[in-house]
Amino acid sequence: MSAVSDRPPVARHHPSKESLRDRLPTFPWDKLEPYKKTAAAHPDGIVDLSVGTPVDPVPELIQKALIDAADSPGYPTVWGTPALRDAITGWLERRLGAREVTHRHVLPIVGSKELVAWLPTQLGLGPGDKVAHPRLAYPTYEVGARLARADHEVYDDPTTLDPTNLRLLWLNSPSNPTGKVLSKAELTRIVAWAREHGVLLFSDECYLELGWEADPVSVLHPDVNGGSYEGIVAVHSLSKRSNLAGYRAAFLAGDPAVLAPLLEIRKHGGMMTSAPTQAAVVAALGDDEHVRVQRERYAARRALLREALVHHGFRIEHSEASLYLWATRDESCWDTVAHLSDLGILVAPGDFYGPAGENFVRVALTATDERVKAAVERLKSR
Repeated sequence: MSAVSDRPPVARHHPSKESLRDRLPTFPWDKLEPYKKTAAAHPDGIVDLSVGTPVDPVPELIQKALIDAADSPGYPTVWGTPALRDAITGWLERRLGAREVTHRHVLPIVGSKELVAWLPTQLGLGPGDKVAHPRLAYPTYEVGARLARADHEVYDDPTTLDPTNLRLLWLNSPSNPTGKVLSKAELTRIVAWAREHGVLLFSDECYLELGWEADPVSVLHPDVNGGSYEGIVAVHSLSKRSNLAGYRAAFLAGDPAVLAPLLEIRKHGGMMTSAPTQAAVVAALGDDEHVRVQRERYAARRALLREALVHHGFRIEHSEASLYLWATRDESCWDTVAHLSDLGILVAPGDFYGPAGENFVRVALTATDERVKAAVERLKSR
């Protein structure tokens, strides 16, 4: 009689079967850790300008709305409350110039990053399908394609792409990382091209309210789309304009024929924004004053950092909008990262956003006034 082991069974690993993790690149930010330690050793402390995470307070009216909705024991809905949808449609018309926007044209999401990462999968894309994004871009566009096992390619001008099997085209204006803004004429041309070839266009417009030397325009504007939302969807976030990165609050707006299936999929997946966050978003979208105040903070920091970087020998390219300065000393981005870390300043290497950024660094404006002034003093003293 054979002995019976009381040990739990061992999970078997099948090396030939690709895991979800195997499809993903190395997480780029881990490479910055040694430079972060160097910067942190500065006698006056680190000035972290590497990640675009808000540091200023959440406006009081938004905090109050969140607190007032704290007693929310029931499940929220994926589509959001009618008040939330009213707030989104009202903001789209007031701020972006969109017309005839109904509840069917909007969909709340749990922050914009999860949408970017999982959109190709939720659209049913897979092997043989293509996802295209700018040559210099937020890395999660590529991650989303990889998660779906779809192909991905980059572009300088999307209208030069081969539209065969191109199922999803990402625009990003204002751009992360470069701050470049697509003009109304460029957007109009690209929307027309996408429609001509039956390509679904998603426009990431999360920095749209942060234009400095340009006035960014949405693909939802009738001058761009001809009064139709067919085949286009815009992505918007409250993380930057309202300091709500910790709330995970964003939304989609555009073609109901695209949003309706996404809504059903997201219902099954439980991708719902919390009820208190929904109430906070209603308050945030209904108030323009706190956005103006935050813009002034960023504008002041941007002016100081830009002048100091130029004084230090940097050249700034694009950067007409968003929360970053795209800067170069015409050397390897990692040499620049090392140089600045010796000054106690941490920035993001440009190659995080694609090989075309290998000689640039991205400098975020998201640090307190005190820390920005410290960075400026260090840059101007050398």
